[in-house]
Amino acid sequence: MVARIREKHDGALAGRMDIRVLLRLLSCSMTIEKRLRRRFIDQFDTTLPRFDVLAALERQPEGVTMSDLSRALLVSNGNVTALVRQLESDGYVSSRAAPDDRRRSIVALTERGRDHFADLATAHHQWIANMFAGMSPNDLTALYGLLATLKASIGAEHEESA
Repeated sequence: MVARIREKHDGALAGRMDIRVLLRLLSCSMTIEKRLRRRFIDQFDTTLPRFDVLAALERQPEGVTMSDLSRALLVSNGNVTALVRQLESDGYVSSRAAPDDRRRSIVALTERGRDHFADLATAHHQWIANMFAGMSPNDLTALYGLLATLKASIGAEHEESA
């Protein structure tokens, strides 16, 4: 039996397709995020934000400044600093002063961090594959294209109202 994910307003907004689409997008996004958060905690005793930091650092093998890391993750410097310090105390991340400015720190994955991230990424990819398993490759391609169109529409609206 397939579990049904409840939607806000349970279809009561029949005349407002734009609102219904928005609510369905939010429902899917929130459900995926909740499942990922729960699985990271249950299976790895870690959090989604820690995974995000490790993923960002994995893409920058030479290391990255804390400011660039916070910009890449779209979070404050304070949030990134706390997460990096936790990961550093676990031996997953190292920190060193930037050679051109000793006030700035460059953070990078340690070998242990790379191994840990590889385990997390493998599980993450499998979880995502399982959640999207009910969609054909053509469905995924079509949805990806439609979301690109939506993203462009959102960007155009932002430019008009700015």
